[in-house]
Amino acid sequence: MALMKTSNPALGDETFRRLAGSGYGGTIDAADRMTLNGTVHKTGILLVCVLATAAWTWHVFLGGRDLAAVAPLMLLGGIGGFIAAMVTIFKKEWSPVSAPVYALLEGLFLGGASAMFDVRYPGIGIQAVGLTFGTLFVLLLAYSARIIRVTQKFRLGVIAATGGIMVFYLVQMVLGFFGVHLNAVNGSGTLGIGISLFIVAIAALNLVLDFDFIEQGVAYGAPRYMEWYGAFGIMVTLVWLYLEILRLLSKMRDRN
Repeated sequence: MALMKTSNPALGDETFRRLAGSGYGGTIDAADRMTLNGTVHKTGILLVCVLATAAWTWHVFLGGRDLAAVAPLMLLGGIGGFIAAMVTIFKKEWSPVSAPVYALLEGLFLGGASAMFDVRYPGIGIQAVGLTFGTLFVLLLAYSARIIRVTQKFRLGVIAATGGIMVFYLVQMVLGFFGVHLNAVNGSGTLGIGISLFIVAIAALNLVLDFDFIEQGVAYGAPRYMEWYGAFGIMVTLVWLYLEILRLLSKMRDRN
């Protein structure tokens, strides 16, 4: 059985293969191996962590609708979440602790980001949350029912598109340092909305690759702590998807 790649940086190629032991799980007792149900439960725990701190940040914002009140929380969440993510990626055995820490910190960042968007577009955060969870559950059901099948062409296409998006973001960042801004791309015109729709679609399809990769990890007999790492990988994709949906909705509001 070949363990395929995923474009999620948290679930890179060889992640489970290196940890599965000789014979892909032969040295790990069955009770200590990763399971699909266990990964689902861990994902639920991380979702609760994200929602809890995001809701708290949102509560702080609603106290006076003052972005200055949530800016420090957003900064802490952004920087702390990045550090926790790097620790989790490079120290996978720490994921039972570092993954929940990442989720709690990322909730602070997402709550602050939602507040920033809500100042200009009231109610946009709730819409984005609903669309994100709706996308997650629809894709999970479609994958479980094998309506969506992860073929090699599907996998390579999503990985290539994701890589292209990352390069596109990097180019925009570099151009921004020189005062060059791609207004047509980031605006609410047909091109801007079309690009956002494409990016949202690719972010959503990354969830399918994550589901497939976790299923492969279970088959390889990865150690139980990798349930937390698999759940962390799902969260990384969900955070990206939520932020892209926020951007898409904001462009559509501007257009109206």
